[in-house]
Amino acid sequence: MRRATVGTTAAATAVLLLTAVAGCGGPTPAQDRTAAGGGAASGTSAASGTSGDPSGSGAPTAPGQAEGTPDGTASGTAGGTAPAAGATKGGGADGSITVAFAGDVHFEGRTASRLGASKTETALGPIAATLSAADLSVLNLETAITSRGKAEAKTYTFRTTPKALDALKDAGVDVVSQANNHAVDFGPDGLADTLAAKAASPIPVVGIGKDAAEAYAPYVTTVRGVKVAVLGASQVNEITNQKWRAGAHKPGIASALDEPALLRAVTAAKAQAPVVLVYLHWGDEGVACPTRAQTSLAKKLADAGATAVVGTHAHTMLGSGMLGKTYVAYGFGNFLWYGTSNYAASDETGVTTLTVTADGRVTGEVFTPAHIDGRGVPVPQNGNAARTAQQRRDGLRGCTGLAAAPK
Repeated sequence: MRRATVGTTAAATAVLLLTAVAGCGGPTPAQDRTAAGGGAASGTSAASGTSGDPSGSGAPTAPGQAEGTPDGTASGTAGGTAPAAGATKGGGADGSITVAFAGDVHFEGRTASRLGASKTETALGPIAATLSAADLSVLNLETAITSRGKAEAKTYTFRTTPKALDALKDAGVDVVSQANNHAVDFGPDGLADTLAAKAASPIPVVGIGKDAAEAYAPYVTTVRGVKVAVLGASQVNEITNQKWRAGAHKPGIASALDEPALLRAVTAAKAQAPVVLVYLHWGDEGVACPTRAQTSLAKKLADAGATAVVGTHAHTMLGSGMLGKTYVAYGFGNFLWYGTSNYAASDETGVTTLTVTADGRVTGEVFTPAHIDGRGVPVPQNGNAARTAQQRRDGLRGCTGLAAAPK
């Protein structure tokens, strides 16, 4: 979110972001598994309840409440708290807004030190300026937020402290999804701490909740007069999605494997906001082309009215473009990452910024290429390196069936 130099109120974008998180296992050796404190929770849920849900998932079946002021003042309810005050939005003269997306972030191993105070740069380094310049920015926080709990029976487990949410806010991030395969790496105690961190978070957290109604609930807000809804969900079929899928009376993540629940949530979000953003965890690790499950879900979400369907998990970038009127990005790759992966091009990353009209049309796409350096930090590329990265990214669209997005 673009930060103002004067004390104006943050212009909030009413974004409905559905993060369907598929599993994000770390192919790289995890060096440091040190515990970091439990945390607090994020905002209220826009879900109106669980009645009328034949699946028993407890996902919302009707629009929830969301408030925003006509002058762009941040207000809003749902799966997260309202953006902080002090931001001025900078969309187009036609009333359009800009939305920036990035990939997987956690504070583990070499990136744990990024939570320390720095007078020279934010936790995300110089690319934070790109996130801050957008009217709204969203990424995936790939970790539990806790110092307690027993590690789940899996190869890679990640955790951090509530400081991570403050650090992301300071780096220009406006909304975080935790619908992924590492949000519940430390069992019920870790999940309780993560939900507490969500409740106290300075930025909205979507895709996880005390029950399905909260987990599937969108964050809804108004940015410079444009209503936006943001949701998160995970399509990764592993232990987190099997054991810790949120239910009517059960805490956990929003699952994209329960397609009816996700589609109901998106439909409800569309009734609240013309701009609906769905952020998913999905895809196969190390594979640069979308799976059939991804392409099938993208089509269903587009039919349900999603403005953008985006996501991450594969530890490498995948192609992006237009599926009819819906923008689809099958994978943003790693962003702030703890180790070097064996997967090809896993250190290639960037920020994707869309221009979106008030009625939910995507009219522009800009990619800011970056490379993950030895600290695990995404550093913007310039010159020939940037041109090469852009060409490679454009080439990834070849196996997606998507049309080129407008520039």
